[in-house]
Amino acid sequence: MTGRRTPWPGAPDSDEHAVSEPAPADDAALRGRLAEAVDASDAPDVVFAVSRRGRRTLLSGGTAPPPAVPREALRYEIGSASKTFTALLLTRLIRRGVLTGGEAAADCLDPGRPAGPHPVTLAHLITHTSGLPALPADFVRRGLPAWRTNPYARYPAERLTDTFLRHSPRHRPGTRWHYSNYGVSVLGHAIAATTGTPWEDLIAGQVLRALGLSGTALRAHGPETDAVGHRKDGRTPVPAFDAGGFLAAGAVRSTPFDLLTFLEAHLDPARSPAAGALRAVRVPVLRRGWGHRHVHTVGWFRHPTDGGPMYFHSGATLGQQAFLGFRPDTDTALAAVCTRRFRARDPFIATAYALLAEG
Repeated sequence: MTGRRTPWPGAPDSDEHAVSEPAPADDAALRGRLAEAVDASDAPDVVFAVSRRGRRTLLSGGTAPPPAVPREALRYEIGSASKTFTALLLTRLIRRGVLTGGEAAADCLDPGRPAGPHPVTLAHLITHTSGLPALPADFVRRGLPAWRTNPYARYPAERLTDTFLRHSPRHRPGTRWHYSNYGVSVLGHAIAATTGTPWEDLIAGQVLRALGLSGTALRAHGPETDAVGHRKDGRTPVPAFDAGGFLAAGAVRSTPFDLLTFLEAHLDPARSPAAGALRAVRVPVLRRGWGHRHVHTVGWFRHPTDGGPMYFHSGATLGQQAFLGFRPDTDTALAAVCTRRFRARDPFIATAYALLAEG
């Protein structure tokens, strides 16, 4: 394996922005805003969960009758928001000296393979600058028979890595940003191959146990623990999401309580055994677009607000949606989940984003 220098800054000695003292929370007003958000989501099951200065407020509801298990106690599929877990894993391994981020992914998967003059590195994969498309070229053809149920399950890990090793990126790595489930999934397999440890075990040990996320899993266990997703109509159930070979890009399912714990660790890294990595994932590593308005960290989108930056990531599966975000300036975290597939002009993600942006 060819080692290269760490491709993004390490964590600063202190937080990027000092946390200002917010005014005392108006619980009644907050609950009113959350109730409006739940109603606007128009989904069978909805949970909006907020942590502000360590005080949690959760509100649930939905168009379906309440399930046997309280909505806030169920695990929800968070889809692409799983990438924030993978980003934290990679950052922890880099800070521990296990990896640098500059390793060629092909060499990790097939040791001794010539890397070529412009290899796709682990850093390229996590920052969506690998030159890979959103999905492999043959994904639609292979997934079409299960398109309305579980197309990802028809694309196993072996095929995904083999496809990566046999095909060149569309663009030179590091020159363009293009969001890629494919790329982050390759990253998960490359990390597993080079460390000799399955991605599931790495996530469990380096992220879930380290942060005390006992209500988070990587596979569905049944209706007694896992929320049931629905099609766009909000009435037709869909099977539990099976990520196939795309585990690192979308396999995490978690309770609202655990998602708040995950976000609170990002707000207050000092209390966590993963403190250095939690600080490092806040650091901007990529700016793109006109005027460099779009800022990305390792795993998070970063947008400005009047008081400081907010960090967020959304996700969706074939029957559920999720939004995760935090604002250090107001010491606020927000996790929102619902059990309906994304549809045109969907209000769910926009409502969650607005709640966090408003502070």
